[in-house]
Amino acid sequence: MQFITGGCRHQTYFSTLEEQIALDNSVRIIDAFVDKLDLHKLCFKITVHKSEGRPPYAPAVLLKLYLYGYLNKIRSSRKLEKECTRNIELQWLLQKLTPNYHTPDSYRDRL
Repeated sequence: MQFITGGCRHQTYFSTLEEQIALDNSVRIIDAFVDKLDLHKLCFKITVHKSEGRPPYAPAVLLKLYLYGYLNKIRSSRKLEKECTRNIELQWLLQKLTPNYHTPDSYRDRL
């Protein structure tokens, strides 16, 4: 009797993140929703970048991460950080940005 076997792990394939996310995926709704919001009118605190140090993440990016975590029942900032590196939906949604665990946690404090 033959068994079902997987593909070769060493084979290279070319695909974009856009091709890997279905058109009806919920991350597309989150992306479109946040992009349509006027965050300044909604009183989101926009941080001003100082001349030294690393620039901050855009508030829209962190809102997308926060909403994704809320809709997928991921409450922990450390779990969100882990999902940013391994979850292809979050890689698409955040355009491959991977904030550390402290970033979404401090963002929640500013809401």
